[in-house]
Amino acid sequence: MNDNDDRAAGGKADVVPAATASRMRELGISLAFAAQMRAAARLGIADALGDQPRPAAELAAAIDADPDTLDRLLRALTSHGVFVETAPGHYAHTDLSQLLREDHPASLKYLMLWFTAPWTWQVWPRLDEAVRTGKPAFTEIYGADFFAYLRSDPESAEVFHRAMTEASRISSDRVVDVLDVTDVRTVVDVGGGQGHLVATLLRRYPQVRAVLYDLATVVAGALAEIREGGELADRCQVVAGDCRVDVPAGADLYLFKNVLEWDDESTLAALRAVRRCGQPGGRVVLVQNLVEDTPELTVTTAMDLFMLLNVGGKKHTRRGLARLLEAAGLRPDGVEPVPGTTLRAVTAHIPAVGA
Repeated sequence: MNDNDDRAAGGKADVVPAATASRMRELGISLAFAAQMRAAARLGIADALGDQPRPAAELAAAIDADPDTLDRLLRALTSHGVFVETAPGHYAHTDLSQLLREDHPASLKYLMLWFTAPWTWQVWPRLDEAVRTGKPAFTEIYGADFFAYLRSDPESAEVFHRAMTEASRISSDRVVDVLDVTDVRTVVDVGGGQGHLVATLLRRYPQVRAVLYDLATVVAGALAEIREGGELADRCQVVAGDCRVDVPAGADLYLFKNVLEWDDESTLAALRAVRRCGQPGGRVVLVQNLVEDTPELTVTTAMDLFMLLNVGGKKHTRRGLARLLEAAGLRPDGVEPVPGTTLRAVTAHIPAVGA
């Protein structure tokens, strides 16, 4: 075989473009970037930096860190556009690093801490096994399902619930924008966390009453304004329960936001509870990312696999979600975007008895 034959066969004479090899190395070591983001969030660098550039040595004193190693961490983060080096050893915020500030109105600090929580470093290496079996890795590693684990680990639970609250706070106004509450008297926010979406809905529509429904450990931290004595409490009930078992009966609208991403059996159980407890003609709105209809494909597909490892769940396609709705006895109506977000509102209704 001559040199030309070797090249044609894809042998050693092939030259990989430098940019391609660099990208492959970047992907392979991307775990390091996740660790950098976690370290920045835990150290509170973004909060300490404030609005003006500061030298690494000054920041180190503020957060009780070693000046040299903090400078190295900041240098690494600037390579991804998280912080910027304005002069040797001096750093300032970028649009990305601002989102690590706890006081930012669109803060994602706790979402970053959830993405990189200690348990995540244990499940990701099991992805090949999960792909072979279709089963989650979490239970095998920790001897309990994810939510049982949260109940046993207050720190992880706090991070998880604060991350969910961040996500809800950012999108609640825009979700309410697309909700049709014509002739709606009562809304049940199923798996509604601490109640940001419910509170937004009640402020926007004074004629509507709502139920915040989630696990007891979650609703224990419900917003003050919807709890007894709060400004919205007269129009809101806070109810503890598991939607895979039951949901509050008789509502006009059942709302699930980023909830139904478990295994199909659990998702069907929740949807069947709505079919069983809701009234004919009642509506169901599922607000979530859809795999084939998202501007954040790399994030959505990564979260799809994350859900597999974590709870045996998935991010849905339009067709897959429609099949689940129909299997639960509900009638799909349509899908529309939630403007200004990556979310979609999937609507369905409860058919008349015998339909």
